Amino acid sequence: MTPRERFLRALQGQKVDPPSVGNPTSIATVDLMEATGCSFPDVHTDAQRMARLAAAGYEQLGYDTIAPYFSVVQEAAALGARIDWGDREHMPAVLAPYLFAEPEQIVIPEDFLDRVPTRTVIEALRILRARYGDEVALVGKVFGPWTLAYHLFGVENFLILVLDDPDKLRRILERLKHVAVVFGQAQIAAGADCLTLADHLTGDMCRATVYRDFLLPVHQWLHSQLACPIILHICGRTLDRLDYICQSGFEAFHFDSKNDARQAVEIAAGRLRLVGNVNNPDTLYLGKEQQIDHEVRYALSAGVAVVGPECAVPLNMHSRYLRRIVEAVRQA
Repeated sequence: MTPRERFLRALQGQKVDPPSVGNPTSIATVDLMEATGCSFPDVHTDAQRMARLAAAGYEQLGYDTIAPYFSVVQEAAALGARIDWGDREHMPAVLAPYLFAEPEQIVIPEDFLDRVPTRTVIEALRILRARYGDEVALVGKVFGPWTLAYHLFGVENFLILVLDDPDKLRRILERLKHVAVVFGQAQIAAGADCLTLADHLTGDMCRATVYRDFLLPVHQWLHSQLACPIILHICGRTLDRLDYICQSGFEAFHFDSKNDARQAVEIAAGRLRLVGNVNNPDTLYLGKEQQIDHEVRYALSAGVAVVGPECAVPLNMHSRYLRRIVEAVRQA
């Protein structure tokens, strides 16, 4: 069984041995940048460098996946937002003033896929598919309309609409959902085996009914438009909305260590697969190897289908602790 077969079968709920280790989000670290000679911020706009750094997750760490989209800003940048592209120790970020104030301002440019931030991801996937064929799973990534609205309108400006102007909020989602489809379909055509859809309607910021009333119908539509397995990613506390997430149709959910793996698997009840759950800021960043082993064993015993970090990892952590996840899975 190839790493690609193992990962994709795990996403479909099929039994695999050994279990799959994957990264739906970034595992780029400074030491991997040094090892590959491909560093932030250059990799965000250079497809060859993006592909080489992403491949280190497979070549050097032994993951079943390669995920070349490291940041959270590629779509926003291609739409025209102001970006701080960061440096080797800092992720890019969208800068104020924000691009839009009204939903009617949202227009996808005709050359959206040809603009450097989006084209870089698409070309990196083509490079990786040509290099690895069917050997390893390629994970594309798109940001859903909720998170894109944070980037393009500002978090506070957008979230206040939940109470103050829900109709305006829905109009924003209606327009932004097409960005995920256009970019996602292009990544699938370029060679992505699956897509991470990051859409951060987290329990740390909004109650579960907000997901149900605003985002669930949009996610159901997105699932119908993107012809590949989709891994939804939401940071933070999500057990209270996991039942709604299971109604989205998505094949998997990449979830945070703030959520107990056994409870999550029980709620999911086979409707989708769970991915991730190893803690980033404490366990991995601080290099607690015995805790890594414990969290891996707990996740596997709970029924988590693909074990990996809970989210994009801290850039200045040491990658050997990411490798430790692979070793712990093999020994479990």
